[in-house]
Amino acid sequence: MSAAPSYDFRDAGLHSRPLRTLNALGGALRWLGARPPSLDPDALLDAARRRSGLADLGADTVREPLEVLAHAFRHEANLTTFGRIALRGLLVGALENRLRLVDWVKRHPEVHDETIVRPWIIVGLPRTGTTLLSLLLGLDPTARPLEQWQAGQPIPPPELATLREDPRIEAARRRFDQLQRLNPPIRAMHPFGATLATECVTLLIFDLRSLSIETQAFVPSYGRWLEQADMSHAYALHELTLKALQSRIPTDAWSLKTPNHLWCLDELLRRYPDARLVWTHRDPVKVVPSVASLNCALQSAFARRVDPVAVGADWSHKLHLAVSRGLDFDARAGREWCCHVQYAELVADPLGTLRRVYAHFGDGLLPLHERRVGAWMRERPQHVHGRHRYAAADFGLAPEAIRERYADYSRRFDVPREDA
Repeated sequence: MSAAPSYDFRDAGLHSRPLRTLNALGGALRWLGARPPSLDPDALLDAARRRSGLADLGADTVREPLEVLAHAFRHEANLTTFGRIALRGLLVGALENRLRLVDWVKRHPEVHDETIVRPWIIVGLPRTGTTLLSLLLGLDPTARPLEQWQAGQPIPPPELATLREDPRIEAARRRFDQLQRLNPPIRAMHPFGATLATECVTLLIFDLRSLSIETQAFVPSYGRWLEQADMSHAYALHELTLKALQSRIPTDAWSLKTPNHLWCLDELLRRYPDARLVWTHRDPVKVVPSVASLNCALQSAFARRVDPVAVGADWSHKLHLAVSRGLDFDARAGREWCCHVQYAELVADPLGTLRRVYAHFGDGLLPLHERRVGAWMRERPQHVHGRHRYAAADFGLAPEAIRERYADYSRRFDVPREDA
């Protein structure tokens, strides 16, 4: 068997001659005074309402983030013509999903009778094993993961009788195939698949308060705004979407994950007070440059130029804020509020780690769940699509400085050091 290829952020970018030509033509058209695809708030709202045929957003909460984003896109993101088209599609799609959700619930008020009970929610930083753990939790026959195709277009909620034939599955497959053709190294850095479990950060974007926007474009002013933003309505829409999905396909529990929750633990637990929370941990010296590399790779498809040092500084700040808020919450809540999982433990013994997680909450793994985990690990080995290379120096980061900055976090949770 040949060795898996390895990639770093320099290998990423727009691997499409027609789209590179579009970007070049877009630059020329701007020079001639032509207007690029609009990212102004009114244009985005009008487009979402035209596409959906609906007008009611349910609450007036999107104007402020749209205006913050419009400024950031104009002054910080350095978007290409294709980047403007892609980001416009992301935001119009989010607003359209929200319009359809609000309309669906008005026409199906029984959605409000649904209750989200004891959801599994993984809250660790990116690149700490959250994806692997969420995939394994999603194999529980009594739990339901949020699949990538459903997160992208949840309304109307899929129905059990026609689930396997839902055309949105094939549409999502085509989108992911296109993404991977446009930017092939991304597949080695993060798993994509229409029916794979995904981050529920995709539901927070319905209120335009979502870390996922920052992974697509360099918008630090939006990031600073988001750190202080009221997240209550974003989480209300998060819960309402899960209820709508659950109303057509019942489940005992949801299996969810996104690092975004670590910034918002108080709001998360106000919405889901009986959640079974799992916090994954890994040496920050590995995490911080890996996250910077992933974001450079993602943004490179949409930006004329990506500054890895600026991206490294931005995400170093964001990740440290996340663990600082987590430490503060931990000090107030006591150590039993969640189950802590070390990345090294999870990779070395996935099944044993899963057993310990369930035991922490007084539960046990079903034999069928254990068998599914074994089958999954045999069929989807790590690095199946290649290896992700990264080095702290590429992003203006120094390992010892990272270690010092995160010392309180590493001590509190006994996070083992990894070889550099």
